[in-house]
Amino acid sequence: MEGMSESENVSTMPEWEQRFRAPRVSLPDWAEDAPDRSLFVSNATGTYELYAWDRASGQQRQVTDRPNGTTDGVLTPDGEAIWWFSDTDGDEFGVWMRQPFGGGEDEPAAPGLAPSYPAGLAIGRDGSAVIGRSTDEDGTTIHLVPAPGSGEAVEIYRHRESAGVGDLSHDGTLIALEHTEHGDAMHSALRVVRPDGSTVAELDDTEGGTKELGLAVLGFAPVAGDPRLLVGHQRRGRWEPMIWDPVAGTETALPVDLPGDVGAEWYPDGSALLIEHSFEARSELWRYEPGAAEPVRVETPAGTVSGATARPDGTVEYLWSSAAQPPVVRSTSGAVVLDPPGAKAPASVAVEDAWVEGPGGRIHALVQKPAGDGPFPTVFEIHGGPTWHDSDAFASGPAAWVDHGFAVVRVNYRGSTGYGRAWTDALKHRVGLIELEDIAAVRDWSVRSGLADPERLVLAGGSWGGYLTLLGLGTQPDAWALGLAAVPVADYVTAYHDEMEALKAMDRTLLGGTPEEVPERFEASSPLTYVDAVRAPVYISAGVNDPRCPIRQVENYVDRLAARGAVHEVYRYDAGHGSLVVEERIKQVRLELEFALKHLGGGDVLRA
Repeated sequence: MEGMSESENVSTMPEWEQRFRAPRVSLPDWAEDAPDRSLFVSNATGTYELYAWDRASGQQRQVTDRPNGTTDGVLTPDGEAIWWFSDTDGDEFGVWMRQPFGGGEDEPAAPGLAPSYPAGLAIGRDGSAVIGRSTDEDGTTIHLVPAPGSGEAVEIYRHRESAGVGDLSHDGTLIALEHTEHGDAMHSALRVVRPDGSTVAELDDTEGGTKELGLAVLGFAPVAGDPRLLVGHQRRGRWEPMIWDPVAGTETALPVDLPGDVGAEWYPDGSALLIEHSFEARSELWRYEPGAAEPVRVETPAGTVSGATARPDGTVEYLWSSAAQPPVVRSTSGAVVLDPPGAKAPASVAVEDAWVEGPGGRIHALVQKPAGDGPFPTVFEIHGGPTWHDSDAFASGPAAWVDHGFAVVRVNYRGSTGYGRAWTDALKHRVGLIELEDIAAVRDWSVRSGLADPERLVLAGGSWGGYLTLLGLGTQPDAWALGLAAVPVADYVTAYHDEMEALKAMDRTLLGGTPEEVPERFEASSPLTYVDAVRAPVYISAGVNDPRCPIRQVENYVDRLAARGAVHEVYRYDAGHGSLVVEERIKQVRLELEFALKHLGGGDVLRA
């Protein structure tokens, strides 16, 4: 307000708005051969953009400044330049740009390549790069781009199915690719090629698509002349790392026997691995030296480590938060690595764990409750993905609902990661319906336990969570009093035809074919099929430039609601699959709160 200082203005805002507006930063990435040069993302200007940070001088500089924000950027190994991906208003279709680390004009990093969806990037020490591209017309292509002024980009890979650049070896002689040429978009195979595209070695745990076992590139050893590749595999029913030497043809298993999913990256000198362990919605770090009997714990607070990196001095920097405490970039040295200026986000309430027996096994849910005694109006906030999971991490959206007197339940349904391969891979053919069986089981528990008011249950979510919201409102019409769907799949057949090619491949894997090949499965899994059964008021928000859940299929669903006079509201905004603009995010949450309070009761949305 006019005449008020910034601190006074912030202090009078509702706490839920303060959480969104509080400055925050990502885990800084750093240049491999110039570790004092870092790149991070921040919302300091009100829009998420890239920032360069010279640790030696302490100087920070905003790299990008675009109306809809920028989050995809990479430092060159020498730290002399920043590559960032330039799309149009969040549509994810564009080109890589390059800017000097110290500032200067942006220029196309690969001027010979037409715009595309990104499919991986690896930058070499000689100034060359390997760029992955995806288009509806060509599928996936991968190109070797020489150093500036050294020639034209050369295509080294092409296939209709999804693929991507995994990594480039330290000396630039080996390129690791992930691909799904076998047709299973959920389980990648690996190929290591030379810069001319010729094959060095293959690793395919799917055995040509006959087994549901995936592989993932975790990174080449960061040492000159070392061809070892760190690989994630699922051979023992979960993600875990091993070391593959594609030149020698050897595989080295690692004795890292931790429950849940395990990822890893190299320490900068290649002497050890930093293990990232995710289990039951929490995460922790370990250090493992190849040849040792077992890993050693790297101490971090209880909660969630959203990213971690080992520094050349042996310390580990990591981005940590919990549901109650906002994120901070910490170091094992004890220091806070990067502390953005400005007011900190207000704390929220801790999560409680709930384990519920379901049709496919025990379901894990995270519960946050407001003060007082239940039963509470309750929001089932359903995560996207579907191969993702909710965790004990800070989230401003759920905290806003708690501020307004709602309990929040987040369900890690079948399809979620962190509970083993079988749980993640359970989504086949009965897509959406399987997840909703688990959500229904947790819903019933929430009512029996006295947590939730059965007359004021809200089904909500974004992306895949928005899809499950619309599908749940139609298939479980008596279970929900209200629905809030952000950037959803609403009409599965139209969504398939309009979405980006990589998601078409995923849908073919999930449903077993195209809409023309398995029409009955698309019909059974499409919210549009059940739209006339929806009884609850429904609020939908959608980005008009969204390539993942395109706007036309949302309009088809909305038209059906409108045709029968169903209670609904629609908010369309000029961005893609969500927004990187803080005020836009706040507006969307405010509209959802207002819609819920209007239809469920609860007073003025601005009271909290």
